[in-house]
Amino acid sequence: MRGSYLLILLLLAVVGLPFLLRPARESRGPADATLVIITPHNEALRSEYGRGFAEWYRQKTGKNVVVDWRVIGGTSEISRFLEGEYTSAFERYWTKNLGREWSVDVQAGFQSAKIAPDAPAAAREARQAFLTSEVSCGIDLFFGGGTYDFIRQTQAGRLVDSGIRTIHPEWFTEETIPESFSGAQYRDKDDLWIGTVLSSYGLLYNKDSLARLGIAGPPRQWIDLEDPRYFGEIALADPTKSGSIAAVFENVIQQQMQRRLIAARAQYPNEAPAKLESEAVKQGWIDGMRLLQLIGANSRYFTDTSQKPPIDVAQGDSAVGLCIDFYGRQQEEAVTRRSGERRLEYISPVGGSVSSVDPIALLRGAPHRELAVAFIEYALSMEGQKLWDFRPGTPGGPKHFALRRMPVRRDFYEHPEFKPYLSDPTDDPFRSSDQLVYRPKWTGGVFREIAFIFRVMCLDTHGELARAWKATIDAGRPADAMAALQDLSAVDYEATNGRIKQMLNSKDKAEEIRLARELGDFFRARYAKAESLAKATQRAGL
Repeated sequence: MRGSYLLILLLLAVVGLPFLLRPARESRGPADATLVIITPHNEALRSEYGRGFAEWYRQKTGKNVVVDWRVIGGTSEISRFLEGEYTSAFERYWTKNLGREWSVDVQAGFQSAKIAPDAPAAAREARQAFLTSEVSCGIDLFFGGGTYDFIRQTQAGRLVDSGIRTIHPEWFTEETIPESFSGAQYRDKDDLWIGTVLSSYGLLYNKDSLARLGIAGPPRQWIDLEDPRYFGEIALADPTKSGSIAAVFENVIQQQMQRRLIAARAQYPNEAPAKLESEAVKQGWIDGMRLLQLIGANSRYFTDTSQKPPIDVAQGDSAVGLCIDFYGRQQEEAVTRRSGERRLEYISPVGGSVSSVDPIALLRGAPHRELAVAFIEYALSMEGQKLWDFRPGTPGGPKHFALRRMPVRRDFYEHPEFKPYLSDPTDDPFRSSDQLVYRPKWTGGVFREIAFIFRVMCLDTHGELARAWKATIDAGRPADAMAALQDLSAVDYEATNGRIKQMLNSKDKAEEIRLARELGDFFRARYAKAESLAKATQRAGL
């Protein structure tokens, strides 16, 4: 019996000791209110912004607030979740409150930004009813992710004006938060969403892994990743699951389009500008897609979350990973802090990435509207902006985690007194001379299509693609095998903006399945042909 008691005491000590030894936390008393935010942001950011807002709000009101963070995945998952929640909520409102009959027309109409004049009356009435309602999904704010998903939420009618412009009209200027910069939109024209912080995209690489592969010169541009020596060494996220990685791929294509246009203008100075641009966009599309295909062929895996590639690069499981800037910088800093060595380095390709924003928006029917507006005010205030790039422990900075991100407020960079506290004191995205100029009309209308094509071209067919690429590499990359491998005639610019876009946006969801099967068969046939040609070349050379 004594042995049993001793064992129980030991178990209690093991379980209880960490709680006894943990640092004492500041007592803030019971919460007076709870704010519910759905976000793709990581734990470090949630911790710092939750604490920072609670302190700011307590100083202004004397009340305690708690942020209830809802984390279900990336922005794509959040968008699907919100669609489902609002559909269920509006169905209850339509049938219970309004006493109307639910139908396919009502379900399609209430969240449609464009309803044809000859659409069923029920669809038009449902849309009007939704836009004048306070139907709620039970969440107050959508915070973080790319503009694409916020634009979709705007079109669906799920976002509402917070009134922050009325509270702080001085923030809505070119000198503070411009409406757009370098072609990228920074806030909605009707203030339904507003950018809070800037994001760019780049590469995180492991110096030890490069040495292992015999690569002396580190990657500096997207195109460097088609190097055969990276076969099986690139960490990627699925762009249909991660909005940030989908944006990376769009940047890759835009850069190739821009290069084609610059070259065409130099070669044909007297040609009609519209004609030059049209041809450059089409050719740049193929250049970009072919580059993405080879990056996919060199990939080690495709994960569902954009946070995983930087971790695997840090562990040496992959040599290089594509990521959003702050994931790369945070991982670089964490490894250096732990080991004292700069084994990792993050770079953003010169001319290969635009600075886009992570927005914040008030959701329709927000249960705690006043509190939600206060959070938006805090996020855009200078106090909230300091959290993005101030070092931990500095006055006004984060307590524990360096977020390593660029504030969206242009006037933030006009404060020389901030320099000693910044993690990145030399960075000023508004004065960078090497930014990619984003042109929405080139690829903005096919953002989803880019992710879909990549999925079919590289994820669904990765086994066949990798075998074909490896055989082609072993054969010295013969022209006929490369031509077969990179035959993208089924997904050229015209097809993507035409038939592919039409099928993906069809009300009949079976169309997407048919398209995926059709394109999958197309690519598998090309990859099999490339592998066969490469092996024939190799046999002939023996």
